[in-house]
Amino acid sequence: MKKIILSATILLLSVSLFAQSEKFTAAMKKNLDALGAAFKNPPELLTVANNFERIATAEKTQWLPYYYAAFCQVNYGFIQQDKTKTDGYADKASELIAKADSLSPKNSEISCIKSMIASCHMMVDPQQRWMEYGKESGSKLDAAISQDATNPRPHYLRGQGLKFTPEQFGGGCKTAKPELQTAMEKYANFKPASELHPNWGKEQVDQLLKECQ
Repeated sequence: MKKIILSATILLLSVSLFAQSEKFTAAMKKNLDALGAAFKNPPELLTVANNFERIATAEKTQWLPYYYAAFCQVNYGFIQQDKTKTDGYADKASELIAKADSLSPKNSEISCIKSMIASCHMMVDPQQRWMEYGKESGSKLDAAISQDATNPRPHYLRGQGLKFTPEQFGGGCKTAKPELQTAMEKYANFKPASELHPNWGKEQVDQLLKECQ
């Protein structure tokens, strides 16, 4: 009888965990679809960010919703025009990515977001902030590469940064192109761990390379 009760308990627990997993996956996929469309209407990035944060709060042990919430916040920080508000979005992204980092330390994808956050802070006043945030952004990309040599995104982000850096400061297409080509080579072989894991940037690299022809 005890064995029957134990088996039934394990079965019920398995069914419950499976249902939770299915619910999590469905919610994540829905918001990932919305994320793609949100870039065409940037304020929607904040709505999607809030949705991901709610998923993260409910799940507690999953780093991906915190990651995507931070991704939305920092991208909105780059896009919105009022630079007096940019630091606030970058700070919110930093708060979210710290939670992702606590759940998945030494993660290359998380290091990429940390680099983006530093760059977002820097873009408020590049001349005044370059020494602090430019160095931080670069160090996070170095970490991302060391944490996962197959990840194309650190090379994409570095190449993008170089392309939009003035030539007199070591930027421009000449220095950006090798990084962007490395990124494209890595995209050709990159396989995300699941349909929910990061897999963005290839189209942007392709466009940047065309602009550098």
